[in-house]
Amino acid sequence: MCETAAIKIIIADDEERIRRLVADFLSVSGYTPIEAADGREALEVFAQNPDAKLMILDIMMPELDGWAACRELRRQSDIPVILLTARTEEFDQLTGFEAGADEYVTKPFSPAVLVKRVEALLRRAEGTGKPAQATGLRVDAEAYAAFLDGQPLDLTLKEFEILSKLYDKPGRVYTRDQLLDAIWGYDFEGDSRTVDSHVARLRTKLGEYGNTHLKTVYGLGYKLEV
Repeated sequence: MCETAAIKIIIADDEERIRRLVADFLSVSGYTPIEAADGREALEVFAQNPDAKLMILDIMMPELDGWAACRELRRQSDIPVILLTARTEEFDQLTGFEAGADEYVTKPFSPAVLVKRVEALLRRAEGTGKPAQATGLRVDAEAYAAFLDGQPLDLTLKEFEILSKLYDKPGRVYTRDQLLDAIWGYDFEGDSRTVDSHVARLRTKLGEYGNTHLKTVYGLGYKLEV
């Protein structure tokens, strides 16, 4: 990984005390934190710093809450997002993941552990695609081709696009709605069962690799584990 001092991390929380605490721990670890007081300001800060590598968003903020800010960010970028909140209900966590978050941390939390989660997400983002190749799967997005153990996979266009999306962010959960919007488009009139049927066929074509690595996150969506 490159020097951490060059890595910008945006922290958005309307509680200055928490924002400063997280920023201090990140600074001590060598990162460059950039603070924002609400979700709208976080998006403005990201527009000014498009090279930022990760965003930490509190959920309950004025102007624009963390869920809405995360959804808007996902229209612009795939950088890792950690949501912070005092809310612990399962519905709130599912809403966070559906918005496109990568991690969900409940308050109170250990700033030192939060930094470790930041490091893990940055390693995952930096290593995108490489772990999957090491286990025998390779996806060539430009050529619209996928290979398993050196052999080409006979995939339909939609199956390939699903695999490519999951392969691009190994370990990240994509909801059915996110896959529908990204692959079929916002004006598609079908439902999430379309995604399920395509993933089922894709898993079959991947054989043992699919059974082991293409995971269903029940009640939410799918991810590719490597």
